Amino acid sequence: MIVPVEEDASKPKASGWLLWVLGAVAVLVVAAAVTTAVVVLNRVTEPPTPAALPRDTVPVPLGKRELCGLRLVVYIETDEGMTRAAQALRDDQKARRVLTETKAESYERFKKIFADKPELVKLTTPDVLPAVVHLVPVAGTDPEAWANELRQRLPEATKVDVLDPVAAAAKMKTTTPPCPPEGER
Repeated sequence: MIVPVEEDASKPKASGWLLWVLGAVAVLVVAAAVTTAVVVLNRVTEPPTPAALPRDTVPVPLGKRELCGLRLVVYIETDEGMTRAAQALRDDQKARRVLTETKAESYERFKKIFADKPELVKLTTPDVLPAVVHLVPVAGTDPEAWANELRQRLPEATKVDVLDPVAAAAKMKTTTPPCPPEGER
């Protein structure tokens, strides 16, 4: 025979409702802690989003600008073809800047770059150098994919290159000088 055990009247009796409330509060505290940890860790591990710089895609001459950041270079045989391509690229949503360089301007830059090699400059004429469209991409653009797209889209382009000074410096195990976020000095 089972004898019922009498409860001690001196101990307070916890109600089922109180235990349920305490359990719910404990679950909420744990959930808040986990959520906070996830948010904090994601901020630490995710790379910062590049600042969105304003787009200015009205084609302008490269002039004395020095482009130091990631860019695409579209080589075209004629100044007229370069002008048409630059106007077409003006509306490309991947372009942040569109800069142009005629054959004569390319030749002037060539002479400055190779000033220490007068025999090379003497053998080169403006007609052998291409006209060029320099494209600075908007942040987040995949430059290789864009270059492939431009190769298909611009039949007058003899070549489309992606110039990435940081990647080139890494291959040479050196560092590039600081470049402003807008990609030009």
